[in-house]
Amino acid sequence: MKHPFEHLLLATEHTEFDSGAETLALGLAARCGTPLQVLLPLLSNPEYEALAPQLAARAEAEAAARLAQFGERAAQAGVAIETRVRRGPELYAEIVDEARERGADLIVIRRRGQRGLLARLLIGDMVRNVVVHAPCSVLVAPRGAQMWSRRVLVALDPQTNDIAPVASAGAIAAECGLPLAIVCVAEPAADAMQHAEKALQRAWSAARDRGAPIDAVVRIGRAHEQIVATAQQLGADLVVIGRHGGDSLPHAWLGGVAQKVIGLSELPVLVSVPASA
Repeated sequence: MKHPFEHLLLATEHTEFDSGAETLALGLAARCGTPLQVLLPLLSNPEYEALAPQLAARAEAEAAARLAQFGERAAQAGVAIETRVRRGPELYAEIVDEARERGADLIVIRRRGQRGLLARLLIGDMVRNVVVHAPCSVLVAPRGAQMWSRRVLVALDPQTNDIAPVASAGAIAAECGLPLAIVCVAEPAADAMQHAEKALQRAWSAARDRGAPIDAVVRIGRAHEQIVATAQQLGADLVVIGRHGGDSLPHAWLGGVAQKVIGLSELPVLVSVPASA
């Protein structure tokens, strides 16, 4: 069976906050039998570095040391890696450009670094910008993330006809031999319920040929709360959610449902992006 993702890019600074992303990336690479591309993005200020070149050299040396440490972990896992350091004023742009240049079909990245004032709700700005601008799907991992082994849950947006997230979730579930759950959250209104049920039926029809057992449920309430709660109730250990439209729309959408699902869930969240994005 063809693996859902075959060109993996791990973006890591090899800190304690990156441990979950590294675990998932190594697990996926081992499962797929493919080398893992590893990028360490490094913040750069050319004007400042011109005045203090020793600081830039020190940063480069520290980055090389961290990549060497991760290389030891990868070797223990039996995964071949190719590493690179990219410097730039915007870390997210270096990650997105690297994914585009390498033809990555999945970026794996941590959820956030140091906890901020709204850390329970928000993902880091760098991560949010990667998800918004990425040319491919993005797997966002909390620090303690582990490879999924129980159930894949996909959240269906009733306001769009995009079934790419359902296709991604179905492919992952089938490849891993796991059951699939589809959840569609509706507002407490009769017409909203009918719309959600129709969307759920379309999604179920699209996913049934994948061969994975499917549960399809409609929930009523605030979308992010119901998605997180349903994942917990059904014992899912991977959540798949979509990104829709161009740069402006997903930017706004990530300020709502998707960002809160990523920020509140203790599970890895895959933001599915069509290959043509």
